[in-house]
Amino acid sequence: MKNLFSLENKIALVTGGSSGIGYGIAKALAHAGAKIAFCDISKDTVEKGVKAYKEDGIDAKGYVCDVTDEKMVTDMVSCIENELGIVDILVNNAGIIKRIPMTDMSAEDFRKVIDVDLNAPFIVSKAVIPHMIEKGHGKIINICSMMSELGRETVSAYASAKGGLKMLTRNICAEYGQYNIQCNGIGPGYIATPITEPLREIQPDGSRHPFDQFICSRTPAGRWLDPDELGAPAVFLASDASNAVNGHILYVDGGILAYIGKQP
Repeated sequence: MKNLFSLENKIALVTGGSSGIGYGIAKALAHAGAKIAFCDISKDTVEKGVKAYKEDGIDAKGYVCDVTDEKMVTDMVSCIENELGIVDILVNNAGIIKRIPMTDMSAEDFRKVIDVDLNAPFIVSKAVIPHMIEKGHGKIINICSMMSELGRETVSAYASAKGGLKMLTRNICAEYGQYNIQCNGIGPGYIATPITEPLREIQPDGSRHPFDQFICSRTPAGRWLDPDELGAPAVFLASDASNAVNGHILYVDGGILAYIGKQP
């Protein structure tokens, strides 16, 4: 059983892996034995990521890459293959969100979110799948969202992208499952990351932020989740333990999607 979850001698690429959810997942993959390659949009964030991994005892290779740029992605994957080996595990984590009411949102902003959150996973997956086929196995994990299932005010672009990513996940399963490639998704709930920290700050009057109160009241767990809590599900989906799991979205949300909320 222990060997089923081992990632020894596996090469894992995590996009947007310098911090937050990507970093938490990459750490778990590393502790399960994988060699970690990660990318981010700027040299500064990559250098900070490398330093953070080193402090955690992980020898990770960082690459500067705009995952919406097909040539940059192709070049990065070639470098990873030359320096570490063929990518066994891909985690499509890089993403953005723009919280703007739909009628106030420009088409340019809408396209930008779609480009990063949906087109980029297509581009990076496309770059690694051919050599996964040659190697005879591969694992792709797309970081979806509860917004793959739900709508909410101001996130029309994000929800559209994540809904599309859910279906891209299923289509990769349908198209490449015959080559022993499993493509699944993780749908995180509300995660306590640096990006969400302002939403969790105690207010000047000592009360909790209204959004913090809202999320905790709608989550059966009654709290925000930690990025590290996504690690074990990711290890499962990256390992041989999930070889019969394909095209599935695993929601790690503290139970939000199962809960209608308390009666007022």
